[in-house]
Amino acid sequence: MRKMLAAVSRVLSGVAQKPASRVLVASRNFANDATFEIKKCDLHRLEEGPPVTTVLTREDGLRYYRMMQTVRRMELKADQLYKQKIIRGFCHLCDGQEACCVGLEAGINPTDHLITAYRAHGFTFTRGLSVREILAELTGRRGGCAKGKGGSMHMYAKNFYGGNGIVGAQVPLGAGIALACKYNGKDEVCLTLYGDGAANQGQIFEAYNMAALWKLPCIFICENNRYGMGTSVERAAASTDYYKRGDFIPGLRVDGMDILCVREATRFAAAYCRSGKGPILMELQTYRYHGHSMSDPGVSYRTREEIQEVRSKSDPIMLLKDRMVNSNLASVEELKEIDVEVRKEIEDAAQFATADPEPPLEELGYHIYSSDPPFEVRGANQWIKFKSIS
Repeated sequence: MRKMLAAVSRVLSGVAQKPASRVLVASRNFANDATFEIKKCDLHRLEEGPPVTTVLTREDGLRYYRMMQTVRRMELKADQLYKQKIIRGFCHLCDGQEACCVGLEAGINPTDHLITAYRAHGFTFTRGLSVREILAELTGRRGGCAKGKGGSMHMYAKNFYGGNGIVGAQVPLGAGIALACKYNGKDEVCLTLYGDGAANQGQIFEAYNMAALWKLPCIFICENNRYGMGTSVERAAASTDYYKRGDFIPGLRVDGMDILCVREATRFAAAYCRSGKGPILMELQTYRYHGHSMSDPGVSYRTREEIQEVRSKSDPIMLLKDRMVNSNLASVEELKEIDVEVRKEIEDAAQFATADPEPPLEELGYHIYSSDPPFEVRGANQWIKFKSIS
């Protein structure tokens, strides 16, 4: 009898030690999935587009929520570190656009490819790198994903090609990656991203033309966040229907603030490319909360009221949260627990990113090539030499 009472006491004390919210979440019966209506895409040269309803499983929903919150908190931490002058140089943040990077990743395979411009932190994370590696790269430390030598605009991962600092220059590179996919006979696609500010560049239309001629498995994606630096799209482009800009290339315009819209449109576009029909163009209508870069306060060409209206009506994290709670896929308490865990992860990563050492000067010439024997690299003058090791 005493043994029984002791066992019961241990069980009860174990329950008592757990936070009340965790006990409530564990005991609640959640739905496994739910069906949602999503906004219909505008189409160009397509008879039918992505579905207007989609199923979200509880598992996927929780994963998307955690990923979007991680990107949001990571960008806010980068803002803080920049203002403390721990991060220096160029720094372009993507808070507000989380549904784009997470939704695109949800619609493709890990073996597919992605290349983007300089607002790249979110994509670096969704492609598989840790927050620790990203923040350490931002602070220029050895533990960064590019060993502290790339910074904000030059981060890379497997099947992720940056992070490119020249406006629009990544688009022909993306077409080249798609050419490699086709040449090697792989059932893979390349997502090639650029902003509305780059959409008027001539090299983009050259890449469209070659991709269409060779039927390359390339998804050209215009992230239209309504402002190219400080210029609104209406002042910069005679036509703001970016999804029609491919002319002979089919296109679709997508609600880029809704992760489910982005996911379904990406699945549709990827299936189109894999079928051998050639390239397709997507315009993601989205919004950034920060300015163009950390040197831009972001309120000289738009009002604070405009930013607040988007936050209150179209925030991608809020939209997903409301859907999940209202459909019994998750509880408010459970999502709050995720928020706490994400904050801790970001704080731990920030501590690492500020404590990790900077790379030594002798490593300046390292990693120029991936698998070459060591060789010497000339420095700022002919008498300075650096050794390069792959």
